[in-house]
Amino acid sequence: MQSKLRSDEFLRAAMESCGDAVYRLAYCRLGSRADAEDVFQEVFLRLLRDTTEFRDAEHMKAWLLRVTLSRCADLRRSAWFKRTAPLEAAPDAAAPEPDSHEELWQAVRALPDDLRTAVYLHYVEGYSTDEIAGLVGCRPATVRTRLHRARKQLKLDLEGSDDEEYQQVPQPAGHESP
Repeated sequence: MQSKLRSDEFLRAAMESCGDAVYRLAYCRLGSRADAEDVFQEVFLRLLRDTTEFRDAEHMKAWLLRVTLSRCADLRRSAWFKRTAPLEAAPDAAAPEPDSHEELWQAVRALPDDLRTAVYLHYVEGYSTDEIAGLVGCRPATVRTRLHRARKQLKLDLEGSDDEEYQQVPQPAGHESP
């Protein structure tokens, strides 16, 4: 016996209102466009078949983001994922020009998963620490700690690159560094 599927209109509206957030979170967690697209499709297929009654749009978005986090974790644990390299590792002649925040986003992508997820949900999606705690299944204090550690690591990474460049500037003979 097959359960009743949600309407095309419902799914289309959900994808329009929350699709970008689902895709960005999956990309943030997985670092691969192809994997993020797969997770996106699986999340919305699950929504199509799911019977949860949502109180409002925010409840549905939170549900979608929890499912996205869960699916990303499942994918990262899979043997297939561990044996493959992301397609983005290959040179891409059609790659877009880097934007003005590329260095920052590279540093964010280098953070551990739990820190990167907290940063993404807080700064990109605008969730509070209490809301993030509910989404990822931890205490609000843990989210605040993750955000603190992420900001500290980002500051070190971003300021450290400038310090390294400064230290590598050769000094003229006979002059001492300040």
